[in-house]
Amino acid sequence: MVPSPAGLEIGPLDLGARVDEALRVQAVAFGLSEEEVGIRRYIVQRHMTCPGARALGAFTEDGALAGFVYGMPNDRTHWWSTVVQPYLRATGNDGWLDDSFVITELHVHPGFQGHGVGRALITRITDTATEPRSILSAIDTESPARALYRSLGYADLARQVHFPSASLPYAVMGARLPLLRR
Repeated sequence: MVPSPAGLEIGPLDLGARVDEALRVQAVAFGLSEEEVGIRRYIVQRHMTCPGARALGAFTEDGALAGFVYGMPNDRTHWWSTVVQPYLRATGNDGWLDDSFVITELHVHPGFQGHGVGRALITRITDTATEPRSILSAIDTESPARALYRSLGYADLARQVHFPSASLPYAVMGARLPLLRR
């Protein structure tokens, strides 16, 4: 494992085996209900069977998970791509769905936020991508997460993207790889 900010170690995460622990981090960081956690458990487990899917974790000294990221090479047939494609087409950006590594989830426990953990997780996972660019979606509001993504080189490709199960609109963002460093 590689040392990280906040005294954590960044390294490979067997997300299938530690899905419940990861979802507890996501629930606290993102405010998920128990019902949403149950739905996401199935989604995460399905995603980890996709070709090229991989995950990294930020681990405390005792091995507890303080944050995680996972992603995979994008596939236009995946549900996420089918939802965002019309929005990207409308802005002339649907080519971003090809040859991109998608950041599916990135969450850091609030007790570890603001210490560079999210930056370390996303840069390390995208550094392993063979694709020339990365895409992701984030709630379409000014937030620390959106500021982080912008500082790494992500730019808005489409805004006010509505996912069927989400009450808030999202933005789809894209960046050339490797991501910018400070």
